[in-house]
Amino acid sequence: MQVSFACTDHGLKAPRNGEHSKQNATSPNTTSHARARFRTVALIARSLGSFTHRYHHNLKESTAKQTGMKYRNLGKSGLRVSCLGLGEYIYLQLRIQKKIHKHPSVAEQLMTIAYESGVNLFDTAEVYSTGKRSSLVITTKLYWGGNNSPLNLGLKSSLQRMQLEYVDVVFANRTDSNTPMEEIVRAMTHVINQGMAMYWGTSRWSAMEIMEAYSVARQFNLIPPVCEQAEYNFFQREKVETQLPELYHKIGVGVVSWSPLACGIITGKYENGIPESSRAAMKPYQWLREKIMSEDGRKQQAKLKELTHIAEKLGCTLPQLAIAWCLRNEGVSSVLIGSSNPVQLTENLGAIQVIPKITTGIASEVDHLLGNRPHSKKDFHH
Repeated sequence: MQVSFACTDHGLKAPRNGEHSKQNATSPNTTSHARARFRTVALIARSLGSFTHRYHHNLKESTAKQTGMKYRNLGKSGLRVSCLGLGEYIYLQLRIQKKIHKHPSVAEQLMTIAYESGVNLFDTAEVYSTGKRSSLVITTKLYWGGNNSPLNLGLKSSLQRMQLEYVDVVFANRTDSNTPMEEIVRAMTHVINQGMAMYWGTSRWSAMEIMEAYSVARQFNLIPPVCEQAEYNFFQREKVETQLPELYHKIGVGVVSWSPLACGIITGKYENGIPESSRAAMKPYQWLREKIMSEDGRKQQAKLKELTHIAEKLGCTLPQLAIAWCLRNEGVSSVLIGSSNPVQLTENLGAIQVIPKITTGIASEVDHLLGNRPHSKKDFHH
């Protein structure tokens, strides 16, 4: 299981556009201040308890005008999250590249940039960095069971490392075929009733499994999930565009999507092969290399080359177009982005400015080039 949290700003002001310069992004003072801000925010959220939601308005008012960040409800729950979240699988990339050991402050730099850009959703899982991480993030990997199970103990350990009493959202990562759904829902309900989490969600669950969890929750007066984490990008559309919308309208389950750049494929850096410094050139990513070099991979690169022309027409980069395109979907509460350096992260965050440019005409042009739009009951183009 993985744990995610939304760090909610309560009246803390973000800088105006351009204020966090490259020097600020890398200075020790900046990362030190970031730690203090995150701790302050977390402690305020902890002490305010049920009054937390009222302060989301402050974050929207103080940050949106300065950074352009937009905030959406997580599904139909009352929790508001930034439409762009920081997916901390970036730490896995950094660790593989051995950058964390040489430059331990890189992670804090990335979190600082994200925070000052209005991001309030930080997604984490212990598997991403084997538990060796800054005190600013939650690190845990939990398993199923009863009230005194590793699920209960594991989350308590995570909270102790974060020095927090609760997280906003705890995700069940993949279902366990050996565990009855009722037991899973009861375990998550127990975690929430014990005050260790406010909500729970699913990750990589099928629509049928999510619906089963909801039905079990209603049958036994338990707490249902509020969102699903799902892969969503130019080349992965079926689940988010055809299956999850039904759940959103019927039971209020929202989407937190991940991999908007398809593990870097959509950046365009693989157009002429596999660069030595790229992720696909590393041994743990042999599967990605094979995918890129396959016939389908070459076809995708050809389509991306055409999509680059659309991005140029809109005055943005291809990654920015891809991320903004994901956010055109009304059922997507937040898109998790990840970068291994400040420059990439700043570029990705710039996708916020591109959202208004994804008109019906542009979306149709993208669909035409991709040629993979799934049959859907609802048109998600704004």
